[in-house]
Order: sequence, then structure tokens, then C-alpha cells
Amino acid sequence: MGGNEFRFFLSCDINLPVTFRIERLEGTLRPPKSPSSDVDPTSTTEERRAELYVECALYIDGAPFGLPTRTRLESSGPLYCWNELITLSTKYRDLTGHSQLALTVWDVSCGKDEGLVGGATILLFNSKKQLKTGKQKLRLWQGKVADGSFPTSTPGKVPRHERGELERLEKLVNRYERGQIQCVDWLDRLAFKAMERIKERESSRNGSLHLYLVVDFCSFEHRVVFQESGANFLLPSPIGSTNEIVTVWDPEVGKINPSEHKQLKLARSLTRGIIDRDLKPSSNERKSIQRILKYPPTRTLSGDERQLLWKFRFSLMSEKRALTKFLRCVEWSDVQEAKQALELMGKWEMIDVCDALELLSPVFESEEVRAYAVSVLERADDEELQCYLLQLVQALRFERSDKSRLSHFLVQRALRNIELASFLRWYVAVELHDPAYAKRFYCTYELLEENMMKLAAGMHGDEDGFKLWQSLVRQTELTAQLCSIMRDVRNVRGNTQKKIEKLRQLLSGLLSELTYFEEPIRSPLAPGVLITGIVPSESSIFKSALHPLRLTFRAANGGNCKIIFKKGDDIRQDQLVVQMVYLMDRLLKLENLDLHLTPYRVLATGQDEGMLEFIPSRSLAQILSEHRSITSYLQKFHPDEHGPFGITATCLETFIKSCAGYSVITYILGIGDRHLDNLLLRDDGRLFHVDFGFILGRDPKPFPPPMKLCKEMVEAMGGAESQYYTRFKSYCCEAYNIIRKSSNLILNLFHLMAGSNIPDIASDPEKGILKLQEKFRLDLDDEACIHFFQDLINESVSALFPQMVETIHRWAQYWR
Repeated sequence: MGGNEFRFFLSCDINLPVTFRIERLEGTLRPPKSPSSDVDPTSTTEERRAELYVECALYIDGAPFGLPTRTRLESSGPLYCWNELITLSTKYRDLTGHSQLALTVWDVSCGKDEGLVGGATILLFNSKKQLKTGKQKLRLWQGKVADGSFPTSTPGKVPRHERGELERLEKLVNRYERGQIQCVDWLDRLAFKAMERIKERESSRNGSLHLYLVVDFCSFEHRVVFQESGANFLLPSPIGSTNEIVTVWDPEVGKINPSEHKQLKLARSLTRGIIDRDLKPSSNERKSIQRILKYPPTRTLSGDERQLLWKFRFSLMSEKRALTKFLRCVEWSDVQEAKQALELMGKWEMIDVCDALELLSPVFESEEVRAYAVSVLERADDEELQCYLLQLVQALRFERSDKSRLSHFLVQRALRNIELASFLRWYVAVELHDPAYAKRFYCTYELLEENMMKLAAGMHGDEDGFKLWQSLVRQTELTAQLCSIMRDVRNVRGNTQKKIEKLRQLLSGLLSELTYFEEPIRSPLAPGVLITGIVPSESSIFKSALHPLRLTFRAANGGNCKIIFKKGDDIRQDQLVVQMVYLMDRLLKLENLDLHLTPYRVLATGQDEGMLEFIPSRSLAQILSEHRSITSYLQKFHPDEHGPFGITATCLETFIKSCAGYSVITYILGIGDRHLDNLLLRDDGRLFHVDFGFILGRDPKPFPPPMKLCKEMVEAMGGAESQYYTRFKSYCCEAYNIIRKSSNLILNLFHLMAGSNIPDIASDPEKGILKLQEKFRLDLDDEACIHFFQDLINESVSALFPQMVETIHRWAQYWR
């Protein structure tokens, strides 16, 4: 979106009821006087605690519109907090520019007569005719009922001449909460502390003279601008009163029209027979159907679109892409309709695995539909199934029973492949900490254990089922011992070197059994590799707040493997991102495009612990401090006097391709918090990203560029005018268009993660998936996407502001 571009919705287009939240009452409320208060000095305020409710009434152009709504009683003073969502029968499209909300606070603790506390009125649209959103702090006119006339005599807005520093700050907080001010954690904490001090100072200076009611209005993705809505707009007429247009409120507006509903039921009942079997769509109808079939899986079908697909369901049976859309238009509460839909599903052209994943999402509750999806998944080979295993485990949350067809399928496939079995066991074990679904995941865990123990020797070499299961259980025992080591190491006072000495001392002494295992253990990261012990002399600790361990394991085949073990950090989000990198790398290679990505292995072994594959590499920050440029670093390992910039052509090509691959992937997944310490470079020229604490557009830095591309990377390609930089842009556009073809697959996988406890998804799953969908630009064709992506790259390279932030980050790292 350009800097001067203003995106908005029109109020007449919003067919949603007016919604707001009554939060709390601020200020000191004088306790109600009881008749005995003058006689009995021992009577306390506690005995006469106020019981308050808020009455909400909508006024349009000074006239009441609809019936008033009340909150529940609240008596938990002195801070009265309702935090109650109020939904009016009136819709946003019915509002006029002078619509007001009149809020009156009443106290029912005074006996028969309700005591009036005060009222305030607020216009729903501001002076620019934009709908007010976010928190609004209204000053109550004590002892007055809220006045809905226009102009009102009880405005909740503090008069301009009375506004001070506190009001200015509250306005800024409101903008911050609506996302109009960038979040910067460390700065926010300082700012909010300073604001608390100002509040305390103002309160002690002025006392509690006023009462304030805090109301939180609904927010939308874009601003909402008032627009007349035909006859619903009440226009003052210059003609005499007898000719005035009057709008009458209809309480049934927005409800289902019984006659239309009956007509729809009759139409569908007629078409359950043989009538629709020979129907063929017209040219225009065919175009509409093709447009619907191209919709992403996140899009909801309208009533007309659902009816169109139902009408031509028989002619669509040969179109496999149409099945998921058809199943969305079925009225599953109608037994006959559901029965017919299931019969058609069985005869439909077999769908792809990608569409089967959509049928496992929470949108589809029918057990028959979900069982059909599992039957399609049975066609996938083990390599493809492993790409989706993390999401398939999460899909167990949406099943109707604990021992579902999906759980049995996952267990049966795991019994045939020890790698699948190991990962399935870990993915399920981590979810046992979720109290809402612990029983369900435990059932799957138990099913895997029972079935594996029954396996006879020969299916996996010489090991029988019992030995196989024990080899997986020993993985958990190993991680428990590593957690114990980390606790001991962290308790050591002194620098990192002293902690490393303590680690090696423990491995050689008290925990010497870890140096040589009694029996080989399958590596949790790569279950196909058997590890026999830790090499103390080659094990170390990273200089970091959490002190992650870097361990070297001996492998049974004679080599070794290096892993990083973290405790105190939730790496489930990193696990998801690296899985997506692996998947996208696979999709690119299927199209004969190898961008030399580094999808290192990541495995969460608990809510706050896990393992990562250690890839020998150096951060760009370290490279630039020692070699001053990426080119000088690569010249050290791959010198070539006749090659570009004194580097071998192969090495430079590897660097350019890896930069292109990660630029596209970090853009699509909305990876944030990129700096030179989490961009790593391998000796062969492969660049890769680590540490994915911010995804789907979240970023702690202000004004992040759309593409995560630093100027040092561009300089290593010869600058923005070089042929190598042009080649880089060409790889980016090619990769972007290839990944776009699989947008439905990626969106379906993220949709299955909606119930997970991954921070950046759990906070708002629907919003996160829509952000991801936006990145694919499904409204553009391939050629238009090339121009779009080239503009993105140019915009990011010309963005100079992030370089200032990078300098600040380097300072922070230096003084850490």
C-alpha cells in the first residue's frame, strides 16, 4: 500500500450489528446513603456497596432507535468492571452521520427507587465522518440521564479547554491498542511506567472529581467511512412537515426471510431427484463456477454461490477441485441432503492430498467427510506424509472422537516407518501438556505404544516391537538428563568458559554414562541415525541468556552429529517455520529449481525445550566485523582470480540463489526481527535464517521493510546495477510464482494449526491466515506478480531506515 493510499470500508456495506464493550467505571463513586446512616455510626460503607448497571440506548438524529440494552449488575467496587459485550439489533449500514450512543449508569442498591449515578453521550462517527473505534473514555454528567438529542446536553468528550497531558496520553494509548503505533517492547514498558506516574500525580493533584466510563468500540481491518444507504438514510427535508420522509425501524431486518427460506428448501428438495442430473451450466454460469473454484480455502461462499454449486453438482463430479467447494454448500443439518452429498462424494473424481487436508480442517465436522479425507491421505508416500505430519497431529483436535479414523491411520503408517513413529510420538507427547485435549492425544500415544509393542521382529531389521519402543522411550530419558545438565551449568557463577568447563566435567565424571550409552539411541532429530554417546571435548555452550548446549554425538556408523539443545524457550514456532522452509524447498525442487536452502532439523521436545541441528556457519554480523564484507569472507574459502569478484562462479551462484530463496520465504511467512545476528552464512556460500520468534507480519522493529534483504547482501552481488543482482531478482520472481501455485496447500496447513499453542497463530488464527493469504496475491496472474515482486524488492533495497535500527541492535549486542 502506497504512503498516500487510504483504504476504507463504507458503513452502508457493513451488514453487521453495532457491537461495543462496556469495560469499567473509573473514579471514586460516593457510596449510597442508607436511611440508617445518620442514626447508626457503626454502619459501614461495605454494607451499602453500590450495585451498578449501564443502560445503553441508540439515538439516530436525536430520536431513539430500537430498545435500550442493559448490562449485568456489578457490585465489586471500588473499581466497577463489567467487561461485557453489547450487541445492538441495529446494523452499521443503518446508521446515519449523527448516530449517538447514550450511556446511563444506575445504582439499584438504594432500595425501591433506582439511584441515578450519571450519563454521557458519544457520537459514533467523528468530525471526518469516520467510525470511532477502540477505547473511548467518557466523562459522566453526574446526576443526569444521558441525553440523546442532537446536539446533546451530556457530551462524554472532555471539553478542549479542560484537556491536559493525561487526555493526550490516553488518546495515544488508544491509537497504540488499535495498531496505529508500532509496538517496541522495551520502549513500551518505559512509556507505560512513565504514564502511570503521570496518572498518579494528576490524581493526587486534582482528586477524583469526575467519574469516567470506559467503552471499547469494535475495530475493523480498515477505517469505516460513513456513506448514505439509500432509503435508510434519514435526510432532513426543506419541505413542510407533511412531506417529510420517515424511516421506520423494522426489528426483523437481518433475520431469515421465512418465504425465501421455504422457497430454497423446496428448490433443493425438487433437485434431490433426477431433475438436476442432466443440467449443464450456461457460458456465464460456467465462468462463475470456475471463478468460485479458484477461491482460496479461507474464503466463505455466499448464498448464491452455494446454490449455484448445488444446482450443477452432478455435472461437477468429474472436476476434482470442486468437491471441497461442493461440501461447503451442503446443509448438513438436513438429513436427506447430507445423505445425498455423501453418496455423491463417494462417486466424485478422486481429489488431491492438498484438498484432503482442507477436509480435515475445523470447517468440516462430518465423520464421513473426514474419513474420506483420510482415505485420500493413504495414497501419499512416507516422505510426503512427513511434510504434513505436524499438522495432521494438530487436526486430531477437530475430530469427533478420541480414537478417530485419523489417529488410527497415523499410527498404522508409523508402524511401517520408524522415522514417522519417532516424530509422531514426539508431536503427540508435546501436546499432552494441553489440558483441553490431553486425553485425546494420550489416546493416540497409547494406541501407538500398544501397536508397536505387538510388532514382530523383521519389519524393522532385527528389532522387535518392544525394542523399537524402548529405543524411542530412551530419547525422552536422554532429554531429561540434558535438562538436568543445563540446570547444573546455569548455576555455575562466572563467564561462559567456566560453564563450558563444568559441562565437560559433568560429562566426564558424574554423568559419564552419557559419554558411552549402554545401548545406541535413535537420534530424536534424525531417527534413522543411531547415536552411541556424547564427545565431551567437542561439546560447548553458546554465549546467550539461556546458555544452550552444543553437543557432539558419536554415530554408530562411525561419523558424528552435532545438535543444539535449548531449555527455557518455546521452539514450536521455529519448528513450524523450518517445516515450511523444507516444504517450499521440496516444491521448488519438483519444478527443477534448487535454491540451496538449509532446512535444518528442529524438534520441540516440550513446551519450553527442544533440539536443533547444528549447521557449521557464521553470522553476518561476525563476518562483517572480521572481514568487512561478505565478498572478502567467500574469497577466503573459494578464491578464483578469474571468477566474479575473485570468487568461484559456483560459490557466488549458490549465495545468490540462497538469498533469493530466503527472501521469498521470509516475505510469504511474514518473518520479523531480522538482523545480522540471525542471518548465517556457510562456507560454501549458502545463506540461511535462524530464530523465528516473530511470524505472520509481527515485528518488534518499527517500519520493517516488506523484504528482508540487507545492503551487505546486495553489495556481495555487485550492487543494485549488476547482472548478478538482476539474476537474483529473476530467481525471486520464479520462486514466488512456483510457491504461489501451492498456496492452497500452505493455507490448509496453517489452518490446521489454528488450534495449536504457537504464539503468533494462537493470538488470532483467522487474522494470521488472512495475512498469509494476502502475501500470495491470488488476484494477480504470473506476469503481474513478477512486476509486483520486483517492485517489492526495489522498495526494500531503497529503504534506508532499517539500517539505523541495525546499528542500534549491534550496540545492544555489544553491551549484552
